[in-house]
Amino acid sequence: MNDSELLRYSRHLLLNEIGVEGQERILAAHALVIGAGGLGSPAALYLASAGIGRLTLADGDTVDLTNLQRQILHSEARVGQAKALSGKQALAAINPATEVIAVNERLEGEALSAAVAAADVVLDCCDNFATRHAVNRACVAHKTPLVSGAAIRFDGQLSVFDSRRAASPCYHCLFPEGEDVEEVRCAVMGVFAPLTGIIGAMQAAEALKLVAGCGTSPIGRLLLLDGLSMEWRSVKFGRDPGCPVCGIS
Repeated sequence: MNDSELLRYSRHLLLNEIGVEGQERILAAHALVIGAGGLGSPAALYLASAGIGRLTLADGDTVDLTNLQRQILHSEARVGQAKALSGKQALAAINPATEVIAVNERLEGEALSAAVAAADVVLDCCDNFATRHAVNRACVAHKTPLVSGAAIRFDGQLSVFDSRRAASPCYHCLFPEGEDVEEVRCAVMGVFAPLTGIIGAMQAAEALKLVAGCGTSPIGRLLLLDGLSMEWRSVKFGRDPGCPVCGIS
């Protein structure tokens, strides 16, 4: 690190759990953020401010006025602009040293697989189960840690899946694909603005812990937040040996 970096990240360097070595790992890391909306906004902002070396921001949507209540990467001046490009502009203002790769499309197929393979950690900040399961399959295939978050109404959830660890379940173990799961959208059900900030910031925290090599990840635990009472619950779950994605044959 140069003198400017030593000063900029000095509060991380003071933490024994991170220090110089941990911060250097953050500076060398590549994070893939799927979704530049309510969760992706705070997640990406904290990753960039903390000094993540490279950040790929993928979103095929455009900024809408209704997004601005919670999607803090964007501004009224950028309504109508691609979210990935709007996000890149905001992140450059926070930390120009972070290389931001804007992907103005919904990643799928080979493009998704390649993006996951190139990343050190993936943050699932999307809003639909089809993408979540596709991201999970790619993360399992490439053994890339996955930090998953969700927020709707006043309810938030967070978990970490790490296929590098033999006992780690995957997203499919927790939410099997094809089951009759109700999919709810913010446009219909609403979402409490600060809730997305809380969960997105936690996703950034877990991603930074993973790349810095500190702390304990909530692997095999689903953290549930009731934003109305501001109470947390932690639900334990295990790997499904019969899981078609990560199951033990």
